[in-house]
Amino acid sequence: MAVLEVKGLSKHFDELEVIRDVSFSIEKGESLAIIGSSGSGKTTLLRCLNGLEEPDAGSIFVNGVALFDADEGRNVNRERRKKSKHFGLVFQSFNLFPQYTALANVTLAVELSAKKRPDYASNRRAILEQIREDGLAILDSVGLTEKANVYPHQLSGGQQQRVAIARALALKPDILCFDEPTSALDPELTGEVLNVIRALASRNTTMVIVTHEMQFARQVADSALFLDNGVVIEYGRAEDVIGHPAEERTRQFLERYFNGG
Repeated sequence: MAVLEVKGLSKHFDELEVIRDVSFSIEKGESLAIIGSSGSGKTTLLRCLNGLEEPDAGSIFVNGVALFDADEGRNVNRERRKKSKHFGLVFQSFNLFPQYTALANVTLAVELSAKKRPDYASNRRAILEQIREDGLAILDSVGLTEKANVYPHQLSGGQQQRVAIARALALKPDILCFDEPTSALDPELTGEVLNVIRALASRNTTMVIVTHEMQFARQVADSALFLDNGVVIEYGRAEDVIGHPAEERTRQFLERYFNGG
């Protein structure tokens, strides 16, 4: 069974149809790269998956259970979304809280969730200590142990993005999503973030990665989806879509990318 199955997803803003009839699926432990030109609908698709936008049509299933179904009504879908921790999202621009340390950024959402536990009042100290230890372990996994008590403004862009990845991982999502995670970084900082994502892929983390790094996508992703004007033009194995595209529109896009156009 696919961990994520998207069927016929569509979204429009007023008269502009941003994505249309998008369908794909991902097995547990696999990575999907979503590629395409700016304005092709990639970020909107990701926001629909994460509940930041509500699709106008289609459905989203996680582990066989409907997380969103356009036919079932807004209130039903909102209740499902409210209870969902299936997705973790890493934004382009980090979105860290400047008043908190790296460790506090990673643990804040987990701490807020822990307060809803029935045993929180009686075991507060032990619960918070465990959350702290888990946060440190996650920071260590992205190579930032020594930056735990440092504030975002004291970190490089690449380090801030790695904190953002750690924060998303802390909630233990079924699917980790990246929205062009290196687009706000200088070229020399891009590699450190891509290496973290490579490590996650090697540990069979289920991921959806919107990226403009074609070589990286070809090497790391299991499958790739090329989106153009909101429509899926080509979808299949990453090696095939990026290395040997079958569609002329995909070939044109990749030729411009690899030729620097």
